[in-house]
Amino acid sequence: MKRSLLGPFLFILFVSIHNFFSCLNAAVLLGIDVLREENFASLRGKRVGLITNQSGVDSHGVPTRLILQKAPGVKLVSLFAPEHGIDGKIKAGEEVPSHRDRLTGLKVFSLYGETKKPTQAMLKNLDCLVFDVQDIGCRSYTFVSTMVAAMEACGEAGIPFYVLDRPNPLGGLRVEGPLVNPNWKSFVSFIPVPYVHGMTVGEIAQMANGMGFISHPCKLYVIPMKGWNRSMVWQDTGLRWIPTSPNIPREDTPVYYVVTGLVGSLSGLELGTGTTEAFRVIAAKGLDGYQLAREINGLNLPGVLAVPRPINGLIGLELQIDPKTPANLTALAVFLASRIHNMAHPSPFQRSSVAHRNLFFKVYGSPLIRTELDTYRSPNPLHENGLMT
Repeated sequence: MKRSLLGPFLFILFVSIHNFFSCLNAAVLLGIDVLREENFASLRGKRVGLITNQSGVDSHGVPTRLILQKAPGVKLVSLFAPEHGIDGKIKAGEEVPSHRDRLTGLKVFSLYGETKKPTQAMLKNLDCLVFDVQDIGCRSYTFVSTMVAAMEACGEAGIPFYVLDRPNPLGGLRVEGPLVNPNWKSFVSFIPVPYVHGMTVGEIAQMANGMGFISHPCKLYVIPMKGWNRSMVWQDTGLRWIPTSPNIPREDTPVYYVVTGLVGSLSGLELGTGTTEAFRVIAAKGLDGYQLAREINGLNLPGVLAVPRPINGLIGLELQIDPKTPANLTALAVFLASRIHNMAHPSPFQRSSVAHRNLFFKVYGSPLIRTELDTYRSPNPLHENGLMT
């Protein structure tokens, strides 16, 4: 029985009209846009697998998986889903099931379940694997981990890997935080880059492939963007933000994720998750939001403001951060974690299980932050320890 093409056609038409006016001033063409400009020459005659999700769209908001399914000379065979699933609705840390995609009718292989790396069986009918997923610029966000693991699988299978490049929403100039201690490598700290790395997914792929981050380098091709430069944050691109996961709903959420996402694995914290304020608010039992706001504002960081406010019956605070602030957001995250540790009673670190504390260390990339939490009792020394870039 033939599957009707009316549904996908109407979806593309609706999305294109919905996003047309918002994209008229787009300053950046994405990798998928450039691939289409080139009439899909790189993929013609190939059986293609695609790692993607709801954030994998062109500059008009049309899903890449529908574009490639209709591309002349391209045979889109299967899809691969990272954390949160092909539609981005599954909660952080939950396994993603393999299933059939509602838009394309294609098989979706999970890369966040029994395996986080494509198996050779998944790749056996493919001539290449393509990656088109929007990252957020912070090492602990697992989409880049998925990409690098898939590159290694392609190296083992002897098939090429294509990256359709996308902007880093934090820009290409913000590089902060420690490298990963090899003993604490995990899927939230998969490659030895800083906590905030300042690279696009295409640049990370080139680094991982060329610097020995993977045991079997692949034949790598990056389809570059047009119009993007390193000084651009997302708001400069003219592109519409597609939530990359349930708790990254807004174009500026990645900035807040850097600051408060560090403590996201700990118990007893309210971070606004599940709402449009995810990661921009923070509260905990025993935490004095007024005092903490005074301390943060006392740092006199340009473009950073803390405002006390009630959050679910607690007095916490809301952060207001200019995406282009020159402040070192990772150092601010460590300062905030330290103050929470020393002000809240009981401390979220004491309330958390060993597994959750270890996840905190893995996100940071090192257990040495435990010492820093006890050391950073006053905001003043942070100016001497790199709070400003």
